[in-house]
Amino acid sequence: MRLSIKDAKRCVGCQSCMFACTRRTGNAGLSNSSIGIKSQGGMSNGFSVIICRSCYNPPCAAVCPTGALTEKPGRGVIFNSSKCIGCGNCKNACVVKAVFLNDTENKPSICVHCGYCVKFCPHNVLEMVKE
Repeated sequence: MRLSIKDAKRCVGCQSCMFACTRRTGNAGLSNSSIGIKSQGGMSNGFSVIICRSCYNPPCAAVCPTGALTEKPGRGVIFNSSKCIGCGNCKNACVVKAVFLNDTENKPSICVHCGYCVKFCPHNVLEMVKE
């Protein structure tokens, strides 16, 4: 199973998914969120929903100098925080800009596709899909 965007046009920018993602890790605020909601210029222009797309041959893992990001069997990545040196290569390599850096830890926050955020989206923007 992996997280997917069901209908981005329904997003109103409430950031409920982002807050849920952060709460899943036992933190508060948005600095640990693995989801991004960006305004496209206000309510009339809508919002972009930025999530990890679970790439085949993920570029973020390919540029990691320490092996902190490794390719999951099938698609996506596994993150080993203890190996991460905070270089930011993974963030720069992500073609959909879905690698977010946690400013406190200076390490990436990458979606683990747990689906916790889905139930907190009041507008049914996100869903879990079978591989």
